[in-house]
Amino acid sequence: MDTTASDHYHALLARHEAMRLRQRLFSPRQGNTTGRSRARYDGAADQQVIKESLDLVTPFEDLVADLYEAMFRRHPYLRQLFPASMEFQRAHLARALWYLIEHLDRPDEVTAAFAQLGRDHRKLGVRPVHYEAFETALLEALRHRAGERWTSSLEQAWLRMMRFAAATMVEGADSALSEPLSWQATVIDHQLRTPDVAVLRLQPSEPFPYRAGQYAPVESPLLKHTWRPYHLACAPRPDGELEFHIRLAGIGGVSEALVRHTRRGDVLRLGPARGSMTLQDAPVGDVLLVAFGTGWAAMKALLEEAGSRHAVRSVHLFLGARTLSELYDTEYLADVERRCPWL
Repeated sequence: MDTTASDHYHALLARHEAMRLRQRLFSPRQGNTTGRSRARYDGAADQQVIKESLDLVTPFEDLVADLYEAMFRRHPYLRQLFPASMEFQRAHLARALWYLIEHLDRPDEVTAAFAQLGRDHRKLGVRPVHYEAFETALLEALRHRAGERWTSSLEQAWLRMMRFAAATMVEGADSALSEPLSWQATVIDHQLRTPDVAVLRLQPSEPFPYRAGQYAPVESPLLKHTWRPYHLACAPRPDGELEFHIRLAGIGGVSEALVRHTRRGDVLRLGPARGSMTLQDAPVGDVLLVAFGTGWAAMKALLEEAGSRHAVRSVHLFLGARTLSELYDTEYLADVERRCPWL
């Protein structure tokens, strides 16, 4: 099967699995809803029940550890979808659970956040059927943590909450079936601007859609299934070239792989761009940009876009660093200051 045919096959398979899962999740006997009837889901009521009993299942770090242990025991093949070190993943899931519980009375916010999460999870190889395995493992972990104090009403509240989130993620993933699972991008330049900061220029193999001010998850071939988000440091360009600024954040992680062990010709993977720190589409008057360290990357992209807009009246940029030597892009700054009287 050639690559194109394989992509179509997996897209159809994912769509079939999504339809089947939605039918299971939203059957009337399970008390779940979808689409136009989702508004009937009383998230506030479940939120109150869950919050009143959080002491039974917290800290979430322990609950999440039990969840993954149960899931990998039941389905060993799922382990290959995750990075070798699970520390970051466990912390990420614990934060997601807290977010879900805290926002359950605001279903529109949950829908927006988890639809994006479902779209992002496509790059990890997650399919709709995997949410069933997650649900089973979560129930096992909850029962284990709560022990004899676990009740049927608690279980139903957690189930409704998780199925609401899972359905939203499935819909988010399903809406993105027409876009790649991820984008391959070749490193065409790698410069160390300071001992701990690298500027990477990449050429994606196909158009990478994004807006100035957004960020994208990046995976190095040296650390499979380990993704970290970095802001794009340029506005979209006709040649499609991308720029990232990476600061070494620790040993053994993605930042070290990108700063110290990445060279020209290496191929990285990118997840879909996200983030709302973008210029509005309407005409813009005065713009204030504030950044510290490699946070300059996002401001640089916004500065490029502002420069291409005739409606921008003026831009004020405040750029901070711990020392003068850490202002690594000073030549660009000096040049754009000379060329742009509005800056």
